[in-house]
Amino acid sequence: MLRRLYDWVLHWAETPYGTWALFALSFCESSFFPIPPDVLLITLSVVLPKKSLRYALVCSVGSLLGGCFGYLIGWQFMATVGDAIIRFYGLTDKYEYIRQLYSLYDAWVVGIAGFTPIPYKVFTITAGAFRINFIVFLLASAVSRSARFFIVGGLIYLFGPKIHSFIERYFNALAIAFVVLLIFGFVVIKFFIS
Repeated sequence: MLRRLYDWVLHWAETPYGTWALFALSFCESSFFPIPPDVLLITLSVVLPKKSLRYALVCSVGSLLGGCFGYLIGWQFMATVGDAIIRFYGLTDKYEYIRQLYSLYDAWVVGIAGFTPIPYKVFTITAGAFRINFIVFLLASAVSRSARFFIVGGLIYLFGPKIHSFIERYFNALAIAFVVLLIFGFVVIKFFIS
């Protein structure tokens, strides 16, 4: 079933509605849909590398608005909708663990989930359920999601279609390396400030 969904997502790159489909996919993936928008972002960008930064912007805005919708689901509809989405991804037993992560790390959890291949939708919904400060949530989401999509779009803009296979092959490792470097950077800054 996931393969059919994946193929369905990719087919939008061959239509005149590719940009709208990218926005809709980014929105839905941030709140409930299983296929990440990266697959369509990469496909559209490889076809038209000069528009890759525009596609990254569309993807970022759609994802941020979808994250806000996920937050709303957790905040107002956790019992009716949010729990079903968490169950669908098999993370019901991780719910309390995610609560502890939020109490310890707050915006870091949203930022890391927003950038890495971790299912971001689970963290948007739980952020609302746990009443995480919305402004903090919004800023962490905007930074992490934009960084994720603009790195992909920027690489394709700079290097063209030949970077496509590299991104697909090493995306998870690159995302983890970026998060490690980001955390290291903040630790260094905190060390020098204090």
